[in-house]
Amino acid sequence: MMSSPPSPGRKTLPARGQPWSELHDALSALRSADTDWRHGRDSLDVYYAGEDVLDVARRAYAMFISENARAPQFPSLQRMQDDLLQISLSLLGGGREAAGTVTIGNAESALLAVRSAYRAFRARRPQVRRPHLLVPASVHPVYEQAADMMGLELIRVAIGGDYRASVQTIGQCIEAETMMIVASAPSLPFGTIDPIEALGRIARDRDVWLHVDACIGGFLAPHVARIVPAVPRFDLSLPGVRSLAADLHKFGYAANGVSVLLYADADDQAHQLFEYDQWPKGLWRSQTLSGTLAGGAVASAWAVMHYLGETGYRTLAQRVMHLRDRYLEGIERISGLHVLGQPDLSVIAFGSDEFDIHAIGDAMQARSWHISRLTAPAALHMTVTPVHDQAVEAYLDDLARCVLAARS
Repeated sequence: MMSSPPSPGRKTLPARGQPWSELHDALSALRSADTDWRHGRDSLDVYYAGEDVLDVARRAYAMFISENARAPQFPSLQRMQDDLLQISLSLLGGGREAAGTVTIGNAESALLAVRSAYRAFRARRPQVRRPHLLVPASVHPVYEQAADMMGLELIRVAIGGDYRASVQTIGQCIEAETMMIVASAPSLPFGTIDPIEALGRIARDRDVWLHVDACIGGFLAPHVARIVPAVPRFDLSLPGVRSLAADLHKFGYAANGVSVLLYADADDQAHQLFEYDQWPKGLWRSQTLSGTLAGGAVASAWAVMHYLGETGYRTLAQRVMHLRDRYLEGIERISGLHVLGQPDLSVIAFGSDEFDIHAIGDAMQARSWHISRLTAPAALHMTVTPVHDQAVEAYLDDLARCVLAARS
């Protein structure tokens, strides 16, 4: 079969293969415009705990780069997943009946949790025409995506003046059609942990599924809680919490593409299962959405967890919170800026009543900082990680200069 000629201007395969030396130079050139995250200039998406941790993750990933962790012929990767789940459950309040699944990220975890809640709801209330999710306005849009994909309604309600979910508002909005409440630990925009203990009581009393999105805080808060007792509780041990998602590639410091979805009761996890046998190959069974889970990502998470151990994670948590406090103090010292709410972990948002804060962000961007932003309310935003110890003073100095320039 002859192929059609490529469209004009479309990239094609090179006529000959290229040696690694050329490819290395090409890749280096491509990344030259990327944010310098190794020196703390990224504000959001890279979780870097040092070259030693990165090297462990890289070596473990390379050992299992070709394997699919969801294929049964690799029991080593199944064993690693079991270990990751057991460790995660021990950190996040899982009791004897708890269970979980390793996922590729919070999006897959969210979709699976919503599907499980929907199937559980349908089993109890088949007469309800269109069940809905009830969420605070600060919840991640991935739940909007999950509702859209499943033909469900999602209702967002206003948060409180403390930038947390309002227990009173959510309690008043629960209806017969409410199948699920989602809360954050912490919310990505504001860094505040929703009042999950109180929401759990309402969810239990009204027979509504409560899911906790702890994609950011899941592997940071348990270690922070040992040094900062005031961190609000949000784990599976709280009555009413039925599922919880946490990303290992964030403050677990694993390679990208590995997370966990945990259930307080294995009976709820059973709603994830999909089976089909009406095709030539026989029974096909899946607990997840993606048929592939990178073996390298699983191996990296397993290796990093065992490399750091409890002591290593606690040391990193202490470092993160110390850096967070330095940023908070530095921002508050700059006249005209104020921090939004009281962040519980390491996500910070700050705004201004005097300046166009996004113009300040533009000026910081011009100084080679990657700037994350909020629109409602207008604010600048960041997640503090261990690598920011290289950048905190430079960031605050540049921020003060940009504010001074805006003032003058």
